[in-house]
Amino acid sequence: MSFPHQRLAADPHDRVALRRTDEAWLEQRWADPATRVLVVAGTRVRAVDGALDWVAPQDAPPGVRVLLGEQDGRVWFAVLADPAYAGSGLAGDGAEWLRVRELLAPLAAGTIADAPLLFHAIGLAEWHAVTRFCPRCAGALEPRKAGHELACTRCGRTQFPRTDPAVIMLITAGEPGAPDERCLLGRQAVWPEGRFSTLAGFCEPGESLEDAVRREVQEESGVLVGEVDYLGNQAWPFPASLMLGFVGRATSTEITVDEDELEEARWFTRADLRSEVEAGRVQLPGGVSISRSLVEQWYGGPLPGQWGDR
Repeated sequence: MSFPHQRLAADPHDRVALRRTDEAWLEQRWADPATRVLVVAGTRVRAVDGALDWVAPQDAPPGVRVLLGEQDGRVWFAVLADPAYAGSGLAGDGAEWLRVRELLAPLAAGTIADAPLLFHAIGLAEWHAVTRFCPRCAGALEPRKAGHELACTRCGRTQFPRTDPAVIMLITAGEPGAPDERCLLGRQAVWPEGRFSTLAGFCEPGESLEDAVRREVQEESGVLVGEVDYLGNQAWPFPASLMLGFVGRATSTEITVDEDELEEARWFTRADLRSEVEAGRVQLPGGVSISRSLVEQWYGGPLPGQWGDR
């Protein structure tokens, strides 16, 4: 079974990491009229008529130059520009500056086919935005290796892009495949009424991913989990996560929500879930998310509706 979230990782580019210190090669590629550049203003990108606006190097504004890699016979860069550039009046003629979350639907539908390049650029932009000073001596940082390292100008310590491992899991109870088999979904208090999702949380230092699944589920819902199986992963640069998807088997079913992470958690049979989403009483995450893939893999096929439909 193919999973919807895999569309965001389709057709990845060659990151040509060995070229990041080759200044002569970088300058040659920057001067090449075939090279294309994605301007990232803060964490927003420009879209024109539903497509990312890749510009020629000479049309890019000042900013940190980031090498993304090679694809389709050309080299791709990003320029991390001042956030104010998005409001400088450049957007016009059908253009608009969008946050990546606003592009998830067209990325999933395939109308925008640049997800790996976009996520690479946004992940680095988020990292550059929050990594302003050396954590050892508070010295100034300067970019190295085509934007993929930051070196302290005072003590020389090097900082690398950060990715936080986060587990996201569908927990099931009952005989697998039986009509009364159930899955556990929860909702946060800040979400609109009816919005439910799989549980999730960050892996802590010294903790295995499987144990992170068990701990997070117990903390949030009170449910105990035994067997845990890996399903897949999804890059999620909002701001710097790698979502690692799992399916776990509950060894208890009594729910006691923590009322901090979750407002409510419920068990759903397949029939319950289908009737609730068809009636509009339950909304599931969008098809582009690994959470949706986890639910539909367990359900056995696509389900109607998604967040934002109402």
